[in-house]
This record gives sequence, C-alpha cells and structure tokens, in this order.
Amino acid sequence: MTSVVSVVGAAIIRDGRVLAARRTAPPATAGRWELPGGKVEPGETPEAALVREIVEELACTIAVTGWLPGQVAIGERHVLTVAVAELVAGEPQPHEHDAVRWLAAGELGSVDWLDPDRPFLADVAAAILG
Repeated sequence: MTSVVSVVGAAIIRDGRVLAARRTAPPATAGRWELPGGKVEPGETPEAALVREIVEELACTIAVTGWLPGQVAIGERHVLTVAVAELVAGEPQPHEHDAVRWLAAGELGSVDWLDPDRPFLADVAAAILG
C-alpha cells in the first residue's frame, strides 16, 4: 500500500494581505498561483517542514500561528493542509516561483489558484480580515 505524503502550504499574512506565489513548474501548473510550501519529510513536523520550505523557496523566515480547517487531496498520494503564518525575518525572494504578490481578501479571486488551494481561500480571507 502506498503511504500518503503530507504537503503543507503557508498563508503568510502581513498588513491585511496574504502572500501568493506563481509556479514555474511542472508545465501543467506553471503560471498558476499557490500558497507556498511543500512536502513534509519523514521525521519532520508539519510546522518545521513549512518553515524549511519557505526558507528554501522564498529566502525568508515565518512563524506558524495556526492551521486552517480541513485538508485537500492532491492526486492519489498527497494531502494538503494549510497553516496561517507571519513573516518574522526577511522579505520574500522567489527562487522556485517567478512572481509573488500580496493579496487583500477582496483580491483573492484575481489570480488563477491551483485547484488544491481553492478550498482554503474562504478561510484565508477570514484570517486576513482577522
């Protein structure tokens, strides 16, 4: 039996906006937007994985402040959960993405989100609005 791989995303909130990142790969998802993050490695906590992934992808440091409800399957092997986080050091500098944008709650519909991120957007908007 194939084990499920946990994937974590970060709703990084600052000044009433959330950070969205535009993917460059794989080709099927290039040009679409996501909450940045990645896979939880064996022996790693979801929080530690998210902090590590954000350092690798965006060269900045976050602190996880909570988790949004629910999880979403990504294909047959991955499950996405999303944390609310705050930026604690550095400014996002995309390494694996070609653009980042800070979006207000009312702007979340202005970008083409990846399908697994879409179910979290209402809760992201609520987190932005406090």
